[in-house]
Amino acid sequence: MSTADQSPDPEPQLKPKKELLPGLNQLYRDFAPYLTLGMQLAAAVLMFFFMGWWVDGKLSTTPVFQLVGILLGFIGGMVKFLRTVSGLNKQKKSNSA
Repeated sequence: MSTADQSPDPEPQLKPKKELLPGLNQLYRDFAPYLTLGMQLAAAVLMFFFMGWWVDGKLSTTPVFQLVGILLGFIGGMVKFLRTVSGLNKQKKSNSA
């Protein structure tokens, strides 16, 4: 018997996480700016709704300013949403060219 047969098997080499899921880090980097857009839209609508609710409480005009707040929040949130998406798409196109 040779000495090579008596040596224990070397432990299998574990691959680093980068090699186990190639491209996952890049995928996260590509989609991360888009992940917060929905929360920003919802936050704008809720913020303006509660501002309208507060004004309605002060002026005793129950649903009027709440509805105006929802409408303004939605419009403002969508403008921000579309500008952000447009800017991110332009940036992505300029980086790939």
